[in-house]
Amino acid sequence: MIARLTPGASVRVRVPASSANLGPGFDSVGLALGLWDTCTATVTDEPGLVVEVAGEGAADIPRDAGHLVFRTMLRTWQELDVQPPAGLHLHCVNGVPHGRGLGSSATAIVTGIVAAQGLHDVCRGVPPVSDLTFANSLAAQLEGHPDNSSASVYGGLTLSWSDGPEDVTHTLRLALHPDVEPVVVVPAEQLSTAKARSVLPSHVRHGDAAWNSARAALLVQALTDHPAYLLPATREWLHQEARRESFTASMGLVDRLRGEGHAAVISGAGPSVLVLSTRERAAAVEAMVDRGWRVLRPGVPQKGAEVLSVTR
Repeated sequence: MIARLTPGASVRVRVPASSANLGPGFDSVGLALGLWDTCTATVTDEPGLVVEVAGEGAADIPRDAGHLVFRTMLRTWQELDVQPPAGLHLHCVNGVPHGRGLGSSATAIVTGIVAAQGLHDVCRGVPPVSDLTFANSLAAQLEGHPDNSSASVYGGLTLSWSDGPEDVTHTLRLALHPDVEPVVVVPAEQLSTAKARSVLPSHVRHGDAAWNSARAALLVQALTDHPAYLLPATREWLHQEARRESFTASMGLVDRLRGEGHAAVISGAGPSVLVLSTRERAAAVEAMVDRGWRVLRPGVPQKGAEVLSVTR
């Protein structure tokens, strides 16, 4: 039976940014960052879609049915067997920089799923989005890989896997060592994920895969129990060098920081640089960054996507 949404129902959702890969954890390891997108979705009596956007990337975001949050809501309602409402109002405030490797598209997708599911739950009279398993798996399917989206769904440090692109995504939430502090260095230029992934080779050497798998295992240990090993744990062989020409300035900064012993990597698909630092060394990282870059110390939220408020 197709469910219907009640005019006047409203949910306010917030979702954190994320950094993915963290070096060797390609398409599997993600870290939530304390930069937030918020969205209020309201079912209206008046037919039509109204989209209001403020904050990061607001000038370039569509205000029509092409808006990623809305497109994701439609897909979510299809999965839940919900009839889309005749009228919908979205008010979005973006705190996640766009096109910088900080999971802005994954954040929008997770926002759309949680908002759509939340409206459905509100209209059913049940607590909204009490279980994030559905949101996690659908977000990974829509995003194409689970590292960014799972960190945005659950917060903290996440490790995700599945048996195939159409299979359910499973996520293990890991306990980040309390001394680890991410420093994010954001350049002025943008880079689309599609462009960054287009230069990746279709095959990798067996030896490279073996070296990368050892560092991925070490990465988990360094992030959870032994931060002293973060520098060797963030060495990788699968994606950064292949994309060097796509973000030469960012890779130059990675090289300089690593040369001074800082665990610097490209954040997600770039071009931002993520440094997995410690509380004692974060200021030294900031001192190495030239003018023209934005340096953020956003922290790691221990909670991910959530419904902040509802109107029934």
